[in-house]
Amino acid sequence: MHHARWKRRASKLDFDVTRRQQRFQNRRAAHLLVLLFATLFALPIRAAGLDAQQVELFALEMEHKHGFDATAVKNVLNLAVKLDSVLATMARPAESKPWSQYRPLFLSAERIRAGVEFWNTYATALDDVSTQYGVPPEIVVAIIGVETFYGRNMGNYRVLDALGTLAFHFPARGAFFRSELEQFLLLTRAEQLDPVTPRGSYAGAMGFPQFMPSSFLRFAVDFDHDGHRDIWRNPVDAIGSVASYLHAHGWRAAEPVTMVAEPSNWNENNSSTKVELKQTIAEYASAGSSPRSTVAPNAPAVLLAYAGAEGNEYWFALNNFYVITRYNHSPKYALAVYQLAEAIRDMHTQKTQ
Repeated sequence: MHHARWKRRASKLDFDVTRRQQRFQNRRAAHLLVLLFATLFALPIRAAGLDAQQVELFALEMEHKHGFDATAVKNVLNLAVKLDSVLATMARPAESKPWSQYRPLFLSAERIRAGVEFWNTYATALDDVSTQYGVPPEIVVAIIGVETFYGRNMGNYRVLDALGTLAFHFPARGAFFRSELEQFLLLTRAEQLDPVTPRGSYAGAMGFPQFMPSSFLRFAVDFDHDGHRDIWRNPVDAIGSVASYLHAHGWRAAEPVTMVAEPSNWNENNSSTKVELKQTIAEYASAGSSPRSTVAPNAPAVLLAYAGAEGNEYWFALNNFYVITRYNHSPKYALAVYQLAEAIRDMHTQKTQ
């Protein structure tokens, strides 16, 4: 009898143990399932790569033209990611805004003050480039200010991703960006840089001055003579490189950049939205449009119209204005650079008197 009672107790105990084990196993399985889902959702979604066929052709071209190893080029480009955000941004550049909205993006009190501080910090280098290249300090400072707010906003896209995306997935300007990708790989080889490391804008522009790779190879300078052209971390090289660029594109020392057209002589039909110096000041004057300031009658110029907050503004763009548009072809960009430069120079002068 005792034996039978013990057997019943043992059976019940076994059942209880089994039931507890099953509950534990169920809880453990549920816990593991939760962890599994959490892990899966935490993992990044596999980003799309570049077009494989175009990568193959590009790699063979780099081997044929420049002696790269085609397999090595493919391996590098296979690390690139197609960025839909780059394609979306290309469709809505800042230059598409009217002048009344574009100008405040760059003519802020904070940017002007920061420009004066940048000038004071790198006064020696700015004086040196002015002497060597004939470009005024305020113009160099303003370009770096417009481009990257003195290095604050140099872009956080991998240049390889941005250029790869635009080279192979942006047909409207694919040829241009394919060439820039080519120049980028040449740049990284020449400067002994890891192609995956450099970062820049959504369009692949790099460093303090936002140089495209082709501009870097042609115009970047080692202005502090340390053996490297470093426009990412060395503002002195960036300053020299901007001045080098403007000088190479025809900057003329001590000549004006632009001037306001006399309001009483505005002739809307005689104005343009493109910077093409096809007429002279004298020809504009004979058609009823004159500059407010004195300038040589034979100076090539174009009368530009800007949609201001209170109606159109008219400006005569001269040679040095045209040179600024070689940096960025937008007339709005060039006028913003000029006006920022003037504001920085005026504040700098006041603080140094």
